[in-house]
Amino acid sequence: MAFRTRRGVYYLALVVLTTLVFTAVYNAGMAHWENRPQPLYRSLEVVIQTFTTTGYGEDAPWQTFRMNALAIVMQLTGIGLILTAVDVLAVPWLRDVLTPAAPESITDVSDHVVICGYTPHTETFIAELDARDREYVLVEADAERARDLHEDDYQVIHGDPESAATLENARASAAVAVVADVADDANASIALAARDVDPDARIITLVQDTDLAQYHRVAGAESVLSPRQLLGESLAEEVPTTVRTNLGAGVAIDEDFEVVELTIAADSDLAGKTVTEGRLREQFGVNVIGIWYDGEFETPIDPVDVLEEGTRLLVAGEFSQVEALREATASTVRRFSSQEIILAGYGDSGRAAYEALAATSSRLTVLDVEPDTNVDVVGDARDPEVLKEAGIEDASALILTVADDTTAIFTTLIARELNPAVQIVVRANEESDVQKLYRAGADYVQSLATVSGRMLASTAFEDEEVLAYDKQITVVRLKAAGLVGETLVGADVRAETGGTVVAVVRDDETVTEFDPAAFTFRADDEVVVAGTDGAITRFEQQFGE
Repeated sequence: MAFRTRRGVYYLALVVLTTLVFTAVYNAGMAHWENRPQPLYRSLEVVIQTFTTTGYGEDAPWQTFRMNALAIVMQLTGIGLILTAVDVLAVPWLRDVLTPAAPESITDVSDHVVICGYTPHTETFIAELDARDREYVLVEADAERARDLHEDDYQVIHGDPESAATLENARASAAVAVVADVADDANASIALAARDVDPDARIITLVQDTDLAQYHRVAGAESVLSPRQLLGESLAEEVPTTVRTNLGAGVAIDEDFEVVELTIAADSDLAGKTVTEGRLREQFGVNVIGIWYDGEFETPIDPVDVLEEGTRLLVAGEFSQVEALREATASTVRRFSSQEIILAGYGDSGRAAYEALAATSSRLTVLDVEPDTNVDVVGDARDPEVLKEAGIEDASALILTVADDTTAIFTTLIARELNPAVQIVVRANEESDVQKLYRAGADYVQSLATVSGRMLASTAFEDEEVLAYDKQITVVRLKAAGLVGETLVGADVRAETGGTVVAVVRDDETVTEFDPAAFTFRADDEVVVAGTDGAITRFEQQFGE
C-alpha cells in the first residue's frame, strides 16, 4: 500500500475511533451529569455537529462544568481533525490536480541514454550528461518519486524498468545505452528486458556484490561496473605500509610520464616551505597542476602558498622526476615496524580494502556491526568504547567504509578526538558530504557517487577515455575540436576551465614536452586533461567536440 494511501486509512480510522469514544463519553455525561439520558444515536449526532462546527442541536446549553469542559474538548478535537484532513487529504488532492504526473512514455528522443533507477550514482551521471548536452530518459518505478523528478525538470517516465513495454516507452531501441542501477537481481532482470527490446542494445549494469557480476553478463549486460570494489582498493592505497611506503599511485599517460597526487608529510623536506621556496619545477622538473587544501582544489597555484602537513600536490612528469619529488614529500623518518590499521565497515568496499592490505605486514583490525569471518570487533563505530576496543588510540590509520555518511562523519569526529595523529581515509557515499568529512577531521575522502558517475560516463560514451576513476581528480583523454589552430596560451585553457592539458596525442604518439605558447593544435589531435570533475566538464563544453 502506498504511503499516501496508508496515511488516508490511518486518518479515517482515527476519525471513527475518536467519534465513537466521544459519543460514548457524551452519552454517559448527559445521563449522569445532566440527568438527561438519551439514545446513542442522539449523542452521535451532537458529536458530529460539534466536530463539523455546525452546531449542538437541542442539548446546549449544559448545566454542569464537566459537560461544558467536554464540549470544549470536542470542539478543539474537531478543529484538529479538520486541520489534519487538510494535510492528509486536501493537499495531496490539490497537488494531484495542479501538478501533472510523470509521463509513461516519450516519443521525441533518440541517441539518448536510458537510465533505470535514481540513486546518487545516477544523479552524478545525469550531471555529466547535462554537461555534455546528451539526452537521457530516466525510468522510475515509484509514481510519487517520478512525479517529483518530473516536477524538478528531469526527463523521466513512470514505469517498471524490468518491463520490456516500459523500456519500449523509453525508446530503448533508439538509445546509445541502457544503464541499470537498482538492486543486483533487478539489474539482471532489466538487462534481459532490454535485450528483448533490442538484441543489439548496449547494456551497462552496476553491481554491489561482485560475485553476481557473471550473472549480469549472462543476462545480456555488455559492461558490469563495480565502483565499490574499485573505491575500496583505492582507499587502501592511501595508507602507508611497510611494503608500500610511497603513496600516490599515479595515472600513467605514457611509458615514462604520469599524473600523480602526493601528500606532504609533517617531517618531509618540503613541509613548511612556500611553493617558491620548494622550487618544485626547478628541482624536480615536474609540472605542478594544483594543490588540495582540505578538500578544495586550487589551480593555478599561488607561489606564496605554504606546503603544510597534509597538503596534496597534483603533479605531472616523468617517472624519475615524480619519484624524486615523492621522496621529498615523504617523511624523512622511515618506519619499518608494522602499521596498526583499523578498517571500519566490512561491506563491498571494506572487503576490497581488506584484500589489498592483507598482503602487507600491517596489523589489520576489522570493525563491523555484524559478525563475519574476518571481523575482529563487532560493534558500532560511533561508540568511543568500541573504537577503543579496536585500538584507535594506538592506530596509525583508520579506513572508514561504513554504510552511511552520517555514521562516517560522527566516527571521524570521535576518532580524531581519541587519536589526533591517526590518518583517516573515508569513503563518502554522496558528493555533498565530502566537505563535511574534511571538516570533521578526515585526511582523504573519495566519493562513491563521483567514482560511479565517472565510470558510467566513460563506459557509455566511447569518445572519452577516463584514465582514472578513483582519484580526487579526473584524467581524461578526448578530442578537442575547439582548440584546432589555437595554442594553450592563446586559448587560455587553464584560466577558462581550471583544467590542465598535460599531454597531446598526435599520430599515435604521446607528446608531453611542448611549448604552451607555440604548440598549435591540429584537427586530429587528442588531449589528456587533468582537473576536477567541474574543470573537465567546463573544458568539454568550451573545447570539446
